[in-house]
Amino acid sequence: MDRILIRGGNRLSGKLPISGAKNAALTLMPCGLLTDQPLTLRNLPRLADVDGFGHLLNQLGASTAIEGTRPDEFGRVMTIRAGQLTSTEAPYDIVRKMRASILVLGPILARAGEARVSLPGGCAIGNRPIDLHLKALEAIGAELEMSAGYVTARAPMAAGGGRRLAGGRYRFPVVSVGATENVVMAAVTAKGSSRIENAAREPEIVDLCRCLVAMGAQIEGIGTETLEIEGVDRLHGATYAVMPDRIEAGSYACAAAITGGSLELVGIDAESMGATLSALADAGVLIELKKNSVCVTAQGPLQPLTLTTAPFPGFATDMQAQFMAMLCKAAGASVLTETIFENRYMHVPELARMGADITVTGRTAVVRGVERMVGAPVMATDLRASMSLILAGLAADGETAVSRVYHLDRGYERLEEKLSAVGADIERVSDG
Repeated sequence: MDRILIRGGNRLSGKLPISGAKNAALTLMPCGLLTDQPLTLRNLPRLADVDGFGHLLNQLGASTAIEGTRPDEFGRVMTIRAGQLTSTEAPYDIVRKMRASILVLGPILARAGEARVSLPGGCAIGNRPIDLHLKALEAIGAELEMSAGYVTARAPMAAGGGRRLAGGRYRFPVVSVGATENVVMAAVTAKGSSRIENAAREPEIVDLCRCLVAMGAQIEGIGTETLEIEGVDRLHGATYAVMPDRIEAGSYACAAAITGGSLELVGIDAESMGATLSALADAGVLIELKKNSVCVTAQGPLQPLTLTTAPFPGFATDMQAQFMAMLCKAAGASVLTETIFENRYMHVPELARMGADITVTGRTAVVRGVERMVGAPVMATDLRASMSLILAGLAADGETAVSRVYHLDRGYERLEEKLSAVGADIERVSDG
């Protein structure tokens, strides 16, 4: 099993390219199931989750062809062809490894009229039930059944034969990104219109809607909390570029800050990471916006923060762990409150092994800045937690060894290569 070794203390400096967004890619890939024509996705990151989702699409009868790219290039081009679905079931063996697999439920249901999908797995960061996915799909006409760890969804019989969703109205009681994505993909080919209220507004939702529009969908209100969808008979193929990864960019911005460095994050859309950049500025980090990049420069001691995670445009839960690591070096006490997931502080004991002073009470963590952190063997527990340990290692004295780095490979494209290029002393080693 691989480990990542970091010898901390180096100031990071230079240009760092931002890859395509993992969370957007895993939402756009199932769109290929909605049409019998090719969907080509550009700027697709090289990640384990992307490879895993491609395998799931193959299981359903879709082909996934990747254009050749040079080893030194980031991103890939994938063409998905689902001329005919050979299966409407997403099996447990695949779905248990990746929570995003639930996003095939809506597209299979819309395309084939019925779908059977295993309950999902993914990061162990709390209870993330799919009840909102199911209630939203039910509101636009799906008939649902749960048994033996699977959910089976069927569209009602249409007058002309076959099964097709009718469309409808649903208001989410709380904002849900995944459920919004699923119901939007299901509704675009419904017989009638659909109105989705209190929809998630994350940039990845906007990216999904824009891709679907490029495929012929009719969606109004993109980027707002109310989406109006007029169902169409069929979608066509398209070529679409995956948006840049705002979470990856925010993570590397924290790397610049915690090492007292300066990084130009190339290829990022600053509008998609407004709350992250605002929090960094409040911590005393200099932010400079350019046409196609964001420059992040540490200037003086980091200042403590009070942050609460929230749906977009609020502070992203996917940035909480990285900010916690960064604030371990702040001059004072910071308060972080996690409102999205109830079990997202599993990185705290590992940071404590490196000298962090953190107290957790319920969903609130108090982080008291320390002058010095020390390298240690630590273990990643989930994707973003693993990045917090990398950040702490960059600022710590001595060597940090991060194990279970398969979590990192799910969401950060060639991390050690990118960090090495801007001055980090970091390498991947295999234990055989």
